[in-house]
Amino acid sequence: MAGPRVALLCEGLFTRATAKTAIGALRYAPYPIVAVVDSTRAGEDAASAVGVGAGVPVVASLAEALARGADVVLVGTAAPGGRIPAAYRPILAEALRSGIEVWSGLHERVLDDPALAAAAARGGARVRELREPPPELAVGGHRLRRAGARVVLTVGSDAAVGKMTVALELRAALERAGRSAVFVATGQTGIAIAGEGISIDAVVADFIAGAAEQLVCDAAERAEWVVVEGQGSLTHPGFSGVTLGLLHGSAPDALVLCHDAGRPRMKGHDELPLRPLAELVRIYEEAAAWSRRPDAPQARVRAVALNTVALDEAGATGALAAAGRATGLPAADPVREGPAGADRLARAVLGDGTAAEGVGRSGDGTAAEGRSPLEGA
Repeated sequence: MAGPRVALLCEGLFTRATAKTAIGALRYAPYPIVAVVDSTRAGEDAASAVGVGAGVPVVASLAEALARGADVVLVGTAAPGGRIPAAYRPILAEALRSGIEVWSGLHERVLDDPALAAAAARGGARVRELREPPPELAVGGHRLRRAGARVVLTVGSDAAVGKMTVALELRAALERAGRSAVFVATGQTGIAIAGEGISIDAVVADFIAGAAEQLVCDAAERAEWVVVEGQGSLTHPGFSGVTLGLLHGSAPDALVLCHDAGRPRMKGHDELPLRPLAELVRIYEEAAAWSRRPDAPQARVRAVALNTVALDEAGATGALAAAGRATGLPAADPVREGPAGADRLARAVLGDGTAAEGVGRSGDGTAAEGRSPLEGA
């Protein structure tokens, strides 16, 4: 059976800031993306709008996407509050009436809308809710993963800094290094790409750690290295609970700290500056230790992954150097630098990397004396 041919629904929102799911699918999906639906940018190439997806056309209507062979519509944006945008409802209804499968990662369930449910019934269309968690999950802390498997978790200075991207690039780099590795999806975009996973932010709080534990233990049966997609940030006032549950449930052996080098303040909270990178290293390492046995090896941040998309070449080079000085850790941008950057992160995780030149780690895990943290990070 042929795989899906996907159209991305981004009506009025196909931008770098608002089309996170679409951008992830354009960059990493293993199936063809045949079109992006956004009448406000019709006629453009996807790459001209968001930087990825060269050759994928932006079209004005669902009919044009269907004419290009689409048999699945993936909601490519995440509106505040997770509601289905009003402009999307008639397009989704048209798709469902036509028998086209819909994939949605929004918090609002598609079939909870009576009009959309009626359209799906009329067209016999399937809806795949990417954020729907399994019906039965355990409380975490009761299942051990396969001996010998190693777990890496991407963690962030903020929400939406590139944790999924880093996890996918790191998985590929580990495979290039000859290790068997698997990507564990914990959010709707990762699930749309990988075809499996649990959207951790849709799990009842008591079972977040259990869901993460289940994902990691199952993945550990298939690979030597398990690379877990991080969510939120421990320092974000809205998302920290999800981050902590995922941190404890996945019980990582190593952490990679992800940061948007062009962002000085917390997403959605302009009153909150981001913490310095060295402080974030300490915060994550301490939090990871809370649920580990005292005699167990402690999880350490092994590298810093920067998102430098907002910076020019000189700014990116400077940001990478500053991150290395601030933390005493290897720093890379696996998108801007490509495989060379991702391979540098993999060497650090594997223990083959070296600290930033001339910088060491002090006993408490912060940058060595005399080095300044990356200001605003």
